Amino acid sequence: MGEQQQVKFPQEVIDEYAALGVDLPALFSAGHLGARMGVQILEASAERVVGTMPVEGNTQPYGLLHGGASAVLAETLGSVGSMLHGGSSKIAVGVDLNCTHHRGARSGLVTGVATPVHRGRSTATYEIVISDEEGRRVCSARLTCLLREVSPSD
Repeated sequence: MGEQQQVKFPQEVIDEYAALGVDLPALFSAGHLGARMGVQILEASAERVVGTMPVEGNTQPYGLLHGGASAVLAETLGSVGSMLHGGSSKIAVGVDLNCTHHRGARSGLVTGVATPVHRGRSTATYEIVISDEEGRRVCSARLTCLLREVSPSD
């Protein structure tokens, strides 16, 4: 569903991962599920993560954007923000996702914007607002991730 665009990471984040021998921009993606659904991350920092997803191919039988597809976009964006907040020494694992669906979308792209509600030492919570191409809110979501220390098996 289109080419993966280069994600815009803050330079200090790129430098932090580069010091560990990790090429973050080359490594990063929306994951296998996100790629199948056409999720593209456009901007990523601990303060704000922006991504898009096509409605086409992600609908339920009535032709509307599937609520589960909105949940995938929300969890992807919130997880990226949590991972960037936690830094290279932590892994972000989603533990709670809440989605409220406000209106349907039948075509075009939806855009999600994740912003932090809480950024602590062991958890991070992000609000994700998903809107249609006219800027109308389609879904409001909240994701909480556990931030755990990286272990050798990771």
